[in-house]
Amino acid sequence: MRLGCAHRSAGRAAQAAPRRLAPLVLLPLVFLVTACTTPAPIPGQSTSPSTATATPSPSPSPSPSPSGSSAPTPTTTPPPDDEPAPPNSGDRVISSRIVQDWGWPGPGEPYRVEHEFPVPIAGPPAPPLPYLYSIAAGTHPSDNPPYDQMSFRFQSGFPSYDIEYVPKLIADGSGANIPMPGTQSILRVVFRTAQAHLENGASSIVSAPAPVIGYPAITRYASAGDFEGYVSYGIGVGRPADTNPQTRVRVYEVEKIELGRHLYVVAIQVDATPWR
Repeated sequence: MRLGCAHRSAGRAAQAAPRRLAPLVLLPLVFLVTACTTPAPIPGQSTSPSTATATPSPSPSPSPSPSGSSAPTPTTTPPPDDEPAPPNSGDRVISSRIVQDWGWPGPGEPYRVEHEFPVPIAGPPAPPLPYLYSIAAGTHPSDNPPYDQMSFRFQSGFPSYDIEYVPKLIADGSGANIPMPGTQSILRVVFRTAQAHLENGASSIVSAPAPVIGYPAITRYASAGDFEGYVSYGIGVGRPADTNPQTRVRVYEVEKIELGRHLYVVAIQVDATPWR
């Protein structure tokens, strides 16, 4: 089994195949961590696209986290997934919950969500870690508050992740600055114990929106790396991070069967309430 890396530019919608690293032996281990949940209203319906596939597998179990999270409560109604594919008779939601209600993950105060699972999480030919299959984006102006959403769809399970406003987007591995034109602030998302490539080194992402999103709150996004078990993205936000009120963020997790695929969706919602 091999872990690889991939750095993507902001100008490409499809993700490039990552560079491959020297073979490593992964011993079975268990990542113990924490996730939280609180009851919250479920948002309205969706307006934008993405796709996914998955191999059915057991869902990793989350546990309460020490930093930047409130306690999660399962719900039966998921947030809109911005998926244009027609529904299938076998589609169903297994679980849907808010892992972080509206708040501000400012610099040094990240949302941190942890999941525990054995490594490898699946046997060959599947990758040993939860792997990113598709990305979707949508805007939801009729909800209260209105918001824009980016959904990251994984196969095999939920990875752990951190979400935080940062002054600039830095590429994993190289440390290069990644330009994010047209943004006033940057929300960095780092999926831990995850990958965005297959065992043959090819990108595992089959569907993603163009880099320029153009919504009121989410203006664009860019890959910041697929490197040694970390998959990183920057989400460009259309207003400065230090505005008052601050630009809030909410996070859902949805596990579901869709078109016969077992999907693990992390939906990141950015408050689109007008600020001027």
